[in-house]
Amino acid sequence: MPVNETLSQYSDWSYTTTVAVYVLAMVFFLIEQSFGRQGRQAAARTKERARELVGAGGAPVTSSPATPPASGTTQAPGGRSRAERFGRMGVALTVLGVLLHCSALVLRGLATSRVPWGNMYEYIMAVCLIAVVAWLVMLRKFPVRHLSMFMLLPVVMLMFIGGTWLYSVAAPLQPALQSYWLVIHVSAAAASSGVFLVPGVASILYLIRSRNESNPAKFARFAPKLPSLDVLDRIAYRTTVFAFPVFTFGVLCGAVWAEAAWGRFWGWDPKETVAFIAWVIYAAYLHSRATAGWRGRRAAMINVVGFAATVFNLFFVNLVTTGLHSYAGVG
Repeated sequence: MPVNETLSQYSDWSYTTTVAVYVLAMVFFLIEQSFGRQGRQAAARTKERARELVGAGGAPVTSSPATPPASGTTQAPGGRSRAERFGRMGVALTVLGVLLHCSALVLRGLATSRVPWGNMYEYIMAVCLIAVVAWLVMLRKFPVRHLSMFMLLPVVMLMFIGGTWLYSVAAPLQPALQSYWLVIHVSAAAASSGVFLVPGVASILYLIRSRNESNPAKFARFAPKLPSLDVLDRIAYRTTVFAFPVFTFGVLCGAVWAEAAWGRFWGWDPKETVAFIAWVIYAAYLHSRATAGWRGRRAAMINVVGFAATVFNLFFVNLVTTGLHSYAGVG
């Protein structure tokens, strides 16, 4: 079927506007991260803990006085500081960005009369949408709104790369991709990859926070404003537990599609191999996280390695190596 150029143009405009809205939301979240209540309270707790460690074995250390609001955090009507209001506006902008993001994806599909993940540009668009939606779900369960900037940063970077270097004009699918397995296999891969972005960022922040607690001189101005290690660990674990079965389903569907298309379930193609390596790493993370002796920092390091393998599979394997999955850079 011919491509609807008008809908394709609307999709591109929505995509560009989405990136701009996410960037503005990042600015608002940065203000809350720098001056908001959570950051001040976390810094005060870390300062109190350091004083207790210094006073250990000596005279009891009295509690430090309440930390006064920093400049720019004047209480606004309703008991919320100005920084926290910026955070709430950041969430509103993120929701608006998700709506525009979804519109860009749907319009792309309508313009081409197919599922909108047939090339790298569309695949990255879908992955980033899932990542932001997953983070919004986490915001309803954990008090981590002030960390949203760190989650949106890789999303904005991926969308910028996708919209510039990897952009593809709307076009019909290549014959090799005209299969119902494209809907099942690639959608599962995109969904799991998007959700894996959340535990990847949470685990990186976990390592920064844990390193600061063992050596307060490191990241002295930044790490104390992060949530507790327990909160970051639970976010990473719960999102990985959700994404891993979806990822497993996607790998199995890919094997079935490979048998139908190439006459074998597995052929150690570069993308198959790296996907299997990522699967093993995430399986090791879940196993280590469920084992008391491997919780904490070591488990977070495994999760970060799994996230790195996922990003490596997305870019290096698709764009550098040559294999049976090299269909216009399909993810």
